[in-house]
Amino acid sequence: MRERRGGHGFGLKTVMRLAYSPADEAFRQEVRAFVRERLPADIRRKVELGLRLEHADYVTWFRILESRGWLTPGWPVEHGGPGWGPLQRHIFDEETLLGGAPRIVASGIQMLGPVLIAYGTPQQKAKYLPDIRASRTWWAQGFSEPGAGSDLAALRTTAVLEPDGQHFVVNGHKVWTSYATWCSMMFALVRTDPGAAKPQEGISFLLIDMASPGVTVRPIRMLEGGTDLNEVYLDQVRVPRENLVGELHQGWSYGKFLLGHERTGIAGIGSCKQQLARARALATRQGLSGDPLLRARLAQFETELMALEMTALRLLSRGQRSRTPEVEASMLKVLGTELRQALYETLLEIGGPDALPFSAEAQFLEAWAGAAGEGAEGAPPLPVAAECATLAANALDSRKLSIYGGSNEVQRNLIARAVLAA
Repeated sequence: MRERRGGHGFGLKTVMRLAYSPADEAFRQEVRAFVRERLPADIRRKVELGLRLEHADYVTWFRILESRGWLTPGWPVEHGGPGWGPLQRHIFDEETLLGGAPRIVASGIQMLGPVLIAYGTPQQKAKYLPDIRASRTWWAQGFSEPGAGSDLAALRTTAVLEPDGQHFVVNGHKVWTSYATWCSMMFALVRTDPGAAKPQEGISFLLIDMASPGVTVRPIRMLEGGTDLNEVYLDQVRVPRENLVGELHQGWSYGKFLLGHERTGIAGIGSCKQQLARARALATRQGLSGDPLLRARLAQFETELMALEMTALRLLSRGQRSRTPEVEASMLKVLGTELRQALYETLLEIGGPDALPFSAEAQFLEAWAGAAGEGAEGAPPLPVAAECATLAANALDSRKLSIYGGSNEVQRNLIARAVLAA
């Protein structure tokens, strides 16, 4: 990416415009063609309609990406990454989502992998990183607890080292653990020094086998009917000392490093573009494309999205993501998640009564069965009622966007402290 500067004369200040290089544009076309040719049609259709994806759907797509060496775009080459820079990763994220591909949700890829690469032992890297790339091991994120969500330093799950120094004994309760029923391992923040002077001190970062005696997973039924989120109970769970990441009592630093990566991805620029295109297409099908108020609202969303993307690209062009992007990540997280929520609410309004079926699943399956060859090239479109059947569930599910990864209220406090301290 190049920064282009130019003046307008008459004493006006110089402005900057960011432009993609020919190499960047060639890479974009490469990714776009790959998604078009390799993404299975049934998975693409599920994503387009906002249907719930199963574990097998993600694994199928992730293994297709890994066959090209593209599953872990943020990892260095020596650990199986493609060696891309920040701008290439941005283009990749955008084009895969615009092409109807599932977003990369596996915590091992986006969260644990960078932590192990930065702080793990050689043995931990050799044992866990290849299985993450092969989608053989899925990882749960054991951070939030009852009473310790956004205030993560208040966590109470304890890990006590046995007298022989070979195992920790873990007791506690984690909550809002995404996709825990799909996961065989969990990385967790645990309190190893309850007497530490500050709540952020005395916390360690442990890797826990979900099959260990004493681990119980309980799905949480969400407002839209899904069970992606879970509670995890830990009762006298023994964890080998070799599963400690980094130094004892230094887990808070590793957790901050991890959350910086998570919040940057939560901005979801590609997802915003995906849902804005969905809103325009659905408005046309519903005969609302000429409505002046709706047109103005969609134009406002596009303006906000352009500003969000420009902010992200400016940070990329300055090399801001070469370090832990703390405050910048908070800015992107707040703006991106609230824009997506507004888009989902607008989609719900566009859908009208069709967006509130008695049974979205039954209605969709009936429509799917009646559309022979759906998903194939040139197949007839689904009835508009089926296109709308998932909108209410999508809008309800989007409420969590401004909470996970650190609530937006907390992110605003972080931004304010950084600005006032400057």
